[in-house]
Amino acid sequence: MSWHISRMCGFDLETTGVDVEQDRIVTATVVQCGGGQPTVPVNWLADPGIEIPEGAAQVHGITTERARAEGKPAAEVVADVLAALGQVIASGVPIVAMNARFDLTMLDREAARHGLPPLPAGPVIDPLVLDKQVDRYRRGKRNLTALCEHYEVPLGAAHTSEADAIAACRVAWRIGAVYGGLAALSLDRLHEAQVGWAAEQAAGLQEYLRKTDPAAYCAPEWPLIPRQQNGDTR
Repeated sequence: MSWHISRMCGFDLETTGVDVEQDRIVTATVVQCGGGQPTVPVNWLADPGIEIPEGAAQVHGITTERARAEGKPAAEVVADVLAALGQVIASGVPIVAMNARFDLTMLDREAARHGLPPLPAGPVIDPLVLDKQVDRYRRGKRNLTALCEHYEVPLGAAHTSEADAIAACRVAWRIGAVYGGLAALSLDRLHEAQVGWAAEQAAGLQEYLRKTDPAAYCAPEWPLIPRQQNGDTR
């Protein structure tokens, strides 16, 4: 059965910031959808153990005070998310994550921080990588809001992890519907293709950024940046 009409598992994090080495998870969603079955979301709110900057709180709506009052300990949340995604991978369902390189690397560093085993390898679908590959010369933004608008996908409450995770699955489905060649690939072949596409995209972005910043670096690895290339994870 094509991945395009099978069950998918959306995964999204909201965090204290965008530094995968130092920032922390605030909210997480793992949501299974599609395949002719009900949508089943599981959500977590964590106390990240550090202050949530005002700018981040304005994006996702979670303040330090709320996280401390209502959130579960970070180590517990990370363990739960790893367990949920591990079950998904074991069942053969692909993980769908918009800009997977960020979310999966963030989860990996949190696992290391709390002495937990890393997530097993499994097929990943990244709407950002797919969109850049199939429509590489389109002008404009490529964030989730822009992709939802372009592919006519409802977003709901943007910048909540549940809404973003579901929207990522819907965008992936729409891309598969529009570009039948992608839908025809097996999950394993699609994953391997994205590894190469993501590396090419990172190289192109790095070349562009170095026109103004000679030190600019864009990690080519996908869907996870290896720990040893990014220093201390504490």
